[in-house]
Amino acid sequence: MAHHLNTNKQFMIGNGILAFAVIFVVVIFVYMSMRLQRQKEGERHFAETYNITLVKGFAGDSISILLNDSVLADRRIGEEPFNIEVKRFAEQSALMIVDKATDRLSLFELSEKGGNYRFEKDGDEVKLLAQ
Repeated sequence: MAHHLNTNKQFMIGNGILAFAVIFVVVIFVYMSMRLQRQKEGERHFAETYNITLVKGFAGDSISILLNDSVLADRRIGEEPFNIEVKRFAEQSALMIVDKATDRLSLFELSEKGGNYRFEKDGDEVKLLAQ
């Protein structure tokens, strides 16, 4: 009796091995790209600084100043002008000034280029002065 080749079975086994090899290569590339992206994010440093000055109307008030989710100052303002200098540490920055007596929040978006920001309090409203 002649020995028959089972080509259909060989073809299916070859396709299965090839499918596992493709899946393995895709998993390796995804892992490498995620690892490379995480390393890039960790090395990111910014040279820009923000100079924040509370010019008028804040004396005697208890306020909190936050940049993104970081507290810069949480105190009673004794004398004006009150200055804070902060290095930029994120892609986008938002400055929040909270008046603790009224729990009123004033939110300001800061430039990616850094800069000088001067604020004035008029009644319950905090205003950004022209630069």
